[in-house]
Amino acid sequence: MTSHADLGFDIDIRDTDAVADRRDELVAAVRDHAGQIAYQLARLQGGDYGRQALSTPGGEWTVKHEAGELEFLLFSPTSGSDVYVVSTKQPPDPGALATALADYPNVVAAWNDHVASLSGVLDDVSADFPEPDSTDGLVAERDRVLDAIRDACSVMAGEIYRYEGDEYGTFTSRVDGDRWELKWDEGTVSYLRVGGTGGCYLLSQYEAPSALDVREYAEPFRGFVDAYNEFVADAESDLAAVDL
Repeated sequence: MTSHADLGFDIDIRDTDAVADRRDELVAAVRDHAGQIAYQLARLQGGDYGRQALSTPGGEWTVKHEAGELEFLLFSPTSGSDVYVVSTKQPPDPGALATALADYPNVVAAWNDHVASLSGVLDDVSADFPEPDSTDGLVAERDRVLDAIRDACSVMAGEIYRYEGDEYGTFTSRVDGDRWELKWDEGTVSYLRVGGTGGCYLLSQYEAPSALDVREYAEPFRGFVDAYNEFVADAESDLAAVDL
């Protein structure tokens, strides 16, 4: 059997376990320490995700958090390649880690300076705000008009249902250039829409329209009712002409 010596490789290969173990210890210590910065950053920014860049004599550091937990700590030296001191992926190269850790105290100082620069920034901000006006009266007026529109549409839907005999359907008419559509379902109002698809729903199974929309369409609604009445009058006239 050929030995290493026979091949001219009479050199012992050193074990890297000690270096890797020490690297992992240092990364864990930095993770715990920088995790405090990430937590404070999350509280300061108030979001679930965030990052902060901090400049030092040795380069720029980026702290990124997710829900207050440190996601990564990136060091971008003034010369050389970026190194993720802490990340969710592979650990850093020991040499790059040594370079970064030599500058790490500076980033902690930069963070402290950043926090200090914000001290007192809200001292002169008053929390004495004016009282917001209530919309109770406006909502009550909107609902009053909508209730009247719904009552009229309920009559129309019930009568058309009786006339047409179908379980559901629509009655449409154009008023002042706008397309009005009343949809019924077994004689009850499903919706009243103005303006076609994507238009304004004055009546629906969902939220109520704005008071401004109600104001805009309340008067034209009279024209829609007139169109329904004309439809009924024409239908009665057609039926009256039938001779049995």
